[in-house]
Amino acid sequence: MTDLDLARAVGACTRAAGKAILEIYAGSFSVQHKADTSPLTAADLAAQRVLLEGLARLAPGVPVLSEEAAAAPWSRRQTWARYWLVDPLDGTREFVKRNGEFTVNVALIEDHHSVLGVVHAPVGGELAWAVAGEGAWLQSVATRMPQPLRARVAPARPVLACSRSHGSVEEQHMLARLGPHERLPLGSSLKFLRLASGAADVYLRVGPTSEWDTAAAQCILEQAGGAVLDLQGHALSYNRKDSLLNPSFIAVADPARDWLRQLGITKDSHAHE
Repeated sequence: MTDLDLARAVGACTRAAGKAILEIYAGSFSVQHKADTSPLTAADLAAQRVLLEGLARLAPGVPVLSEEAAAAPWSRRQTWARYWLVDPLDGTREFVKRNGEFTVNVALIEDHHSVLGVVHAPVGGELAWAVAGEGAWLQSVATRMPQPLRARVAPARPVLACSRSHGSVEEQHMLARLGPHERLPLGSSLKFLRLASGAADVYLRVGPTSEWDTAAAQCILEQAGGAVLDLQGHALSYNRKDSLLNPSFIAVADPARDWLRQLGITKDSHAHE
């Protein structure tokens, strides 16, 4: 099986997980809260089960690190050169709000980098996938046939993808420095997909996210020509420390533009992250 074949097979797994999510989404469901106050529903757990079973069939013996499973201790994780990084339901807050803006995310990490990424939006049916060095594609209900993804050169008036459920005053001050712009509020990894497809230009996140929130979409955006950078200008990488939290980051469609300088971000200002 080639890496592209593997990506397509993982895509089928995410569709199956998406189907399990939609069966619960269509009815009534209760919402619990985890220790960090983030919401948890039966849909998160149903998608988790489907993905764990599917990935075990596709790649026996490759470990899985998932939001909805107890994380392996750092003493074990630091020995992994290759593993799956999974968010069974990215955007549970949007799921609870019933606005449809949630995704299933699966990434394959090798030597700290996302080398295969799949993102599926159960509502609407979008499926995007990418393999390092091979490119990125999007299959939608409208097009049926997969279409290559290509991020665009930044226009004079950029479109800023922004979170519906997160944000900070610091982010707003920084983004104001870009001058005239449009805003595109979205939940989950859909923000990255809009950058990869040429519908948006930049997404800034100041504050913590988890590694499973970004890995799959990072691969897709990178293979479409974009980048996901910490505020020191380095590409996000994975499984380098005990904590599974990402630093603040910026996702961009056009890496040739000096977004960090325009936002007034200096290398020293966020060096602690």
